[in-house]
Amino acid sequence: MEEDHIEERIQQFLESKVYAVAGASTDRDKYGNKTLRVYQQRERKVYPINPNAETVEGLPAYPDVQSLPDDVEAISIVTPPAVTLDVVRQALAHGIRRFWMQPGAENEEAIAEAEAAGAIVIHGGPCVLVVLRYRE
Repeated sequence: MEEDHIEERIQQFLESKVYAVAGASTDRDKYGNKTLRVYQQRERKVYPINPNAETVEGLPAYPDVQSLPDDVEAISIVTPPAVTLDVVRQALAHGIRRFWMQPGAENEEAIAEAEAAGAIVIHGGPCVLVVLRYRE
């Protein structure tokens, strides 16, 4: 990604009204939990995706992207790279076109597929926790 476009992509991502967090964790020490909480701290509508939990931070958890409500516009991805590819493919099929791959979740094939589909993809740059000023 060209550095001069990252701020523009971040701005477009943050203009979304409804978010999902793939890899939302019930463990408050994990980034998947903190990413969900930063959206809650900023009073943004967010859905956790976690196939092994019924709820995360008081919100009903969804087992996968296909199960999400249709109003989701953007996904923060906090998953292992192999899972990231599946998340992106599911999201593209679901009509989602805004992705923020958190550090460590990046998958080159997923990035290429998303960009080829005309999606906004943020990767290799700042973490959403920094941009939205996460606080413990």
